[in-house]
Amino acid sequence: MPEDMNHYGFLFGGKLLMWVDELAWIAVSNDYPGYQFVTIGMNQVEFKKSVHLRSVLRFDIQRQREGNTSVTYHVDVFSHEITQTGETHIFQTDITFVRVNENSQKMPLHE
Repeated sequence: MPEDMNHYGFLFGGKLLMWVDELAWIAVSNDYPGYQFVTIGMNQVEFKKSVHLRSVLRFDIQRQREGNTSVTYHVDVFSHEITQTGETHIFQTDITFVRVNENSQKMPLHE
């Protein structure tokens, strides 16, 4: 959308990071219903290609690793310009969430 673009007509990187965080949080919340999670980090932030107005993004999110209190998802983002065919891989990262209780203390994933 136009409000997601910078003054050069490209997607703001911060918007993409927000969507990655939000969609991965939805994935972890679906995988572990009833648990509370917070984001503790992304392993890498490197934008491989710019995204132009009139592009549609596709997010592929896969669970990678499960620890005692945390879980990591791999996220790939693809862009498809609606006037073109095919899609371009524009971003990837691993994002880690930790399970917390109502006092923000870590909790095991499995009790």
